[in-house]
Amino acid sequence: MPYNAQKADRQFKSLSETKTANSDRLIEVICDSLLEKKAEDITILDVHELTTLADMFVICHATSDVQIKAIADNVGERTKKELNEKPWKEEGKSNKRWVILDYVNVVVHIFRKELRDYYNLEKMWNDAIITKVTDDK
Repeated sequence: MPYNAQKADRQFKSLSETKTANSDRLIEVICDSLLEKKAEDITILDVHELTTLADMFVICHATSDVQIKAIADNVGERTKKELNEKPWKEEGKSNKRWVILDYVNVVVHIFRKELRDYYNLEKMWNDAIITKVTDDK
């Protein structure tokens, strides 16, 4: 595994045999995809005990619109290729300031740095278990 993050020991059931039921594997592919496109300050928030919106938020930021698009596209391509997963919903791809890729149990937030600082999801969800993702390479 090319990144360093703690793993939760939860499995989810999927109605489709082609879809992954393992949110840990989904997070692994997402984080690898983010690292591959040089996303910055990748943080995983375990919010499963705090909300029904999702179990995990993966948050990162980028320094340009081009990088945000590249990151979002790479996450989508790799999750489709490796896990046959695609986001249930995507938001913000047209304005490229805050892109949300919603995989139901895992929601990916890709911000412009200044918007991440402004919305500060880590502070809003400060009761969550927070894991910083680093590149082991």
